[in-house]
Amino acid sequence: MKRAPALDRSLEHIRVLAASGLDHQTLRGSVLAEFGKMVPFDAFVWPLCDPRTTVGMAPRARIPCPEELPALIRLKYLSGPTRWTQLMDASLPALSLQHATEGEPSRSPVWREVLGRYDVRDVLSVVFADKYGCWAWLDLWRTGDAAGHFTRDESDYLGEVAAELTPGLRRSVARQFQAGSGPGSGLPAGTGLFDLPEQAVLTLDENLSVVGKTASVTRWLRLLQPGPSPHEQVPAEVLNVAAQLLAREAGVDDHEAESRVHIGRGRWAFLRATRLDPGQQDAAPPLAVTIQACTPSDQLDMFARSYGLTPRQWELLQLAATGADTGTMAAAQGVTNYTVQDQFKQIFQVSEVHSRASLLALALGTVTGAG
Repeated sequence: MKRAPALDRSLEHIRVLAASGLDHQTLRGSVLAEFGKMVPFDAFVWPLCDPRTTVGMAPRARIPCPEELPALIRLKYLSGPTRWTQLMDASLPALSLQHATEGEPSRSPVWREVLGRYDVRDVLSVVFADKYGCWAWLDLWRTGDAAGHFTRDESDYLGEVAAELTPGLRRSVARQFQAGSGPGSGLPAGTGLFDLPEQAVLTLDENLSVVGKTASVTRWLRLLQPGPSPHEQVPAEVLNVAAQLLAREAGVDDHEAESRVHIGRGRWAFLRATRLDPGQQDAAPPLAVTIQACTPSDQLDMFARSYGLTPRQWELLQLAATGADTGTMAAAQGVTNYTVQDQFKQIFQVSEVHSRASLLALALGTVTGAG
């Protein structure tokens, strides 16, 4: 760990990056470069999360075992030590695997079955969460005989970084509501969600291998981020939501096996994993991952969380979506018309719009713009 002046300079650099307006992919890449100066690492995994369910999406990663991606994701979700959902409630949101397991990393299924075979000596995990939800988690890996364990100072550094970076990550998600924003927007200009199949379904076995799919699935999968070779045809978002269902069934975590994923031009897909009814008594029934367009309610919830709306503002947004006028909203909240108008002015300011119609178009993904 560097001396205190270097640490202060690094944290200031993180603050600048968090406030820079970068898209989430570029932001994470720039932050990783800064991390490398302060906390040496050999590999990493850094997905964003659905803020409500904590399920991973839009990952960035550099790992020595991409061919084992399904196993890695499945076991990560089933591993308690340093799991991001546990770090959310910890006093420090960063913890190393060696410290969490008291020097016995084999207590973690993901280390015991995968990471140990690739000479991973330690993993430093950090979660990026605030009162609006969980926005991302990051694992840094150290490998090789010469690799030392992560220190408490390094954990403390990442904990400080989390406090500085989380608002920037949340705002980078909010910027995806702007039509045409961000690299690699998957939904072509002029394409509406009604032009896509109503839903698609993939079925997976216990090891997260795809065993079946509906004919409509290809068009939906093209809108999600492709996985690494040799798993290009199975987006990591599909594996993450299925892994969360396994974690729920194992009692590791109780968040819903659902996620909302940006697919371009301010629109979001909704993924849900369920267990099919058993067809045979001697075999586990497969998992089914359904992909469809987000409902207006789910999309409004993502908008409210990513823009940091207060509960009162979130309620007004919901009322506006039903067509309620100012008087109806004021009566519903027990406030004056002026208070409602003032709340909308605040929402307009943070979302950079000038009317309720523009606000709803932005939140519901019906803005027309470049793309």
